[in-house]
Amino acid sequence: YTRTSPNCCTCLSSCRGIVAALVRRDLEKACGMENAMEETVEKKTDVVVKGDAALKTQFLTTKDKFHEFVDSGWKGPKGHKTSDNDKPEEEKETSVEEPEIKKFKVDPEERNKVGKPDAEYMASKLADIGESCYLYDTFGKCGYGLSCRYAKAHTTPDFKTMENAELIKANEGRETVKNSLKKELQNQLRKRSVAFKKSEEYLKTLANNKEKTQQLGNAVVSADPTGGEQRVSTEAETQASQDKQLPVKTIGPLTDEDVIKLRQCEKKQCGNLPFRRLCKRFGADITCGEMAMCTNLLQGQQSEWALLKRHESEDVFGVQVEGCFPDTMTRCAELINNNADVDFVDINSGCPIDLVYKKGGGCGLMTRNRKFEQIIKGMNHVLDVPLTVKIRTGVQEKCNIAHKLIPEMKKWDVSMITLHGRSREQRYTKLADWDYITTCSKLASPVPLFGNGDILSYEDAMKAKETGVSGIMIARGALIKPWIFTEIKESRHWDISSNERLDVLRDFSNFGLEHWGSDTRGVEKTRTFMLEWLSFMCRYIPVGLLERVPQKINERPPFYMGRNYLESLMASQHAGDWIRISEMLLGPVPKNFIFLPKHKANAYK
Repeated sequence: YTRTSPNCCTCLSSCRGIVAALVRRDLEKACGMENAMEETVEKKTDVVVKGDAALKTQFLTTKDKFHEFVDSGWKGPKGHKTSDNDKPEEEKETSVEEPEIKKFKVDPEERNKVGKPDAEYMASKLADIGESCYLYDTFGKCGYGLSCRYAKAHTTPDFKTMENAELIKANEGRETVKNSLKKELQNQLRKRSVAFKKSEEYLKTLANNKEKTQQLGNAVVSADPTGGEQRVSTEAETQASQDKQLPVKTIGPLTDEDVIKLRQCEKKQCGNLPFRRLCKRFGADITCGEMAMCTNLLQGQQSEWALLKRHESEDVFGVQVEGCFPDTMTRCAELINNNADVDFVDINSGCPIDLVYKKGGGCGLMTRNRKFEQIIKGMNHVLDVPLTVKIRTGVQEKCNIAHKLIPEMKKWDVSMITLHGRSREQRYTKLADWDYITTCSKLASPVPLFGNGDILSYEDAMKAKETGVSGIMIARGALIKPWIFTEIKESRHWDISSNERLDVLRDFSNFGLEHWGSDTRGVEKTRTFMLEWLSFMCRYIPVGLLERVPQKINERPPFYMGRNYLESLMASQHAGDWIRISEMLLGPVPKNFIFLPKHKANAYK
């Protein structure tokens, strides 16, 4: 305003009052908005933590509210609460306990006449899980008879096992699983009567070449305390001496036992063939078995040979072996070549586990070039299929050596190289170095090099392929979301529903019952593998809930409410909720059931 007359003083004071009021109102409004923003920020900071995946705010919640919601909404597979307080007394006593071992003996003829023992067994065994048996519906018969946890589906009123003649005929001659260890071969391996002709030829050339023998670097020179001549110990004697000093019994696949103490029952497990079947269904091109120790294979250990099993759906399949000596690795390769149906054999020289590394295997081979060369050349000498090698960037975190090793492996005639973009010391604490993988891919040409590390979406896969690698290997990403192969094939993000994920778990349980058995033992083995898988699968965040797509593998899933109860339950990182999911598919767990997940990855540290 401007003063235009002497009478403007009143107007001026009025104007000043109006302006002051407007300023106060705007300030109050501004302060109110600022306070509201502060409250919003405070609310968000209660939920959002650095390193968490970005979710839409309407789905975010707190840990306490999440578990309160999951616990309040949980009902068992038959619509009943699963807590002990909500169970009938009869169910508490009988539904979760194993039947006592029968001590009575009955004459076979008397059994056929009366059938009383079968009736008593059926009355005392654990309740059936479902009304249909997957084995019976698929193959026309169930080999587990009355012990099957779905026995009523194929048992007559007089306790006879039914068979479907049409399905049996349709599956006649069908071999669903290959590479099982035959009893005759197992006995020969235990008696050490298996002939390794090609291996002996190669090992003989090593022994006759003095220069190569001197370059082995593992010969032990020992002085005779009596003053006699010095003696050079052979490699076999060195290994035997180490075995006597450090007896380490390994059964089945290797785990992080050196980091996480395992229960006794968790040490004896077989290869996860059912999960590979799921990956093939979703579009995986190549599958490979879990790492097997060559010494255990040569000893005929049944649990180690289970890692070589191949399902009929695995059209391109390889086995992965670990070892640190040319003689054992060469003989193991010849053993596999003559007794297993595989498309390639892979040397795992990237295993970071201390149990393997301290013996010179796994990542230890990357620093033992002469020994590594002898192993590769020896295995190539006896194999009729391609030999591939898996390596890491190096052993130490800031000292990459793969680029030095790859040109040498080309000279040693490896057929393919897989490079994990991390060192042994890194484990999963940092992102994979794809720039380094790009450099190594160029060095490897024309030998194909596959890259590995942090692939969790088709966008990750596309970026990886742009580096020039021949292919990609997916490990943790497949455990978190096995449908990643479909996403890559179709170049899309799949907002898979919770019911669809439950169907995936149901398929896994059926494949597990087929592989490990439909009796109580097989059911619980299937459950254990399912729970291990759920410890990874719970990290998946549905696409529709993400504020920013895609989810990154190193991002921690925050606590959130799903779009329905099942989606929230599947997001739980509590082992008790994984058990609840397993009960929806495999029935109640046995009494005093305990599950301790052994795969506690430190990716979120």
